[in-house]
Amino acid sequence: MRVKRASKFGFCAGVRVADLKARRFSFDGGRGAILGALVHNERVVRELEELGLKSVDSLDRTEGPTVVFSAHGVPPSVHDRARELGLHVLDTTCTFVVDIHDEVERAQSDGCHLVFVGDPDHREVVGYTHDLEPDAYDIVSMMDDVRDVDWGRYPRIKIIYQTTLNADDFEDLVQFIERQNPQAERADTICYATRENQDAARQLAEDPDVDLVLVIGGKDSANTRHLWEIASQSKTAHLIQGVEDIPPEWLEGVTCVGLTAGASTPDSAIDEVQEFLESR
Repeated sequence: MRVKRASKFGFCAGVRVADLKARRFSFDGGRGAILGALVHNERVVRELEELGLKSVDSLDRTEGPTVVFSAHGVPPSVHDRARELGLHVLDTTCTFVVDIHDEVERAQSDGCHLVFVGDPDHREVVGYTHDLEPDAYDIVSMMDDVRDVDWGRYPRIKIIYQTTLNADDFEDLVQFIERQNPQAERADTICYATRENQDAARQLAEDPDVDLVLVIGGKDSANTRHLWEIASQSKTAHLIQGVEDIPPEWLEGVTCVGLTAGASTPDSAIDEVQEFLESR
């Protein structure tokens, strides 16, 4: 069985740096906990727990002197709360996410109403919005969300995408807002690695040699799910976490498998799947 990998896939720079920072901290004898999962990948979370860095759901449950903030970032008030508790902070927030926090602050200073395109429960979006006044922003993900708002009443609007989205899926929503308010402006917030992975997944699925596409990543990873959605438009595609998720019937009659992976997927998981497929 042949395997073709997408031209771009797997760990993005932000996730790779976050993972390295956390592991180096542990290897150097650091003690503490991670607020939430460092990245949306179960294997990475498990490996970090084995190194002594458990994930906790609140600062109050942090054991040890240090709290690690994930690549998704946290609201500014969480930094303040960590200082109040006397915790040291290891901040692994992706630099791209940091830039978007700065973009949000500038847009507010310029008098813009903020529109976040994405999942209101996603940790990245929560990080942007948690400290804002409720009337300062809207979060939209469906046409019903944008139809319910009088966009014309805002002097200026800044539209900010969750970095892991497939922007094409939300073009109708954004154009609706822009038609209602000519002063609506888009911020360039789709992560370049997300865009490259999505383009590569589309190209892989359209390859005539590829019979099946496997997308490797965490079950809670938004960017991995979007890769699967893109691949499914052209080929039979499945989202898996590893070799254990591949039943034999998927591979019946298949001679070439296309592989891609989400931005939180470690290289080891991808290598294991390829070795398994090529051994058949």
